[in-house]
Amino acid sequence: MPSPFLKRIQQDELPDNLRKARQKSMELRGDATFFEVFGNNPGLYDWYTDRFYGEVFHGGTVPRRIKELVRLRLSTIHGCRFCNQGNRRDALAAGLTETEIEGLSDYENASFSAAEKAALRLADQMLLTNPDGELSKALYGDLKQYFTDGELLELGMTMAVLSGVAKFLFAFDLVEKEAYCSFGAQGKTDQE
Repeated sequence: MPSPFLKRIQQDELPDNLRKARQKSMELRGDATFFEVFGNNPGLYDWYTDRFYGEVFHGGTVPRRIKELVRLRLSTIHGCRFCNQGNRRDALAAGLTETEIEGLSDYENASFSAAEKAALRLADQMLLTNPDGELSKALYGDLKQYFTDGELLELGMTMAVLSGVAKFLFAFDLVEKEAYCSFGAQGKTDQE
């Protein structure tokens, strides 16, 4: 269970949108630390949900299915249990099947399209666990068969925000992690 140093705002003190998000999170995950802490800065939460998710992730030109694939790939490798629970549900809603989701761990041998596999290879370069990741000439050549440079910027920025937010969530101990997650506040104390 997350144990952040930042104050958790009580449900009845949260703005309506955060209160609703908190309730949905409790139903899905049994934890709403993320939303309670964002009660300290509702405008920042609004930016994240409206501008990033509303305009870029759910908007933009890259197909939503591809964004859901790379988001789930990132959160699964990073080990964010909180993220995985929501991302899996959203991936299914975007048309992925349980079989495809299970195939993410070996996506090159799964039934994904060539464009999806190229996007997943890019996701592997954007992982927090891959500090040497890069858009190589070969990967760029693969991606250019399916995406414009504008779409690649959108895809790269989307993954950068997702990975950066994952680092933030782990460092600030705002989410529950998978048992294998090696990031974030492990055994912190008040003296640290």
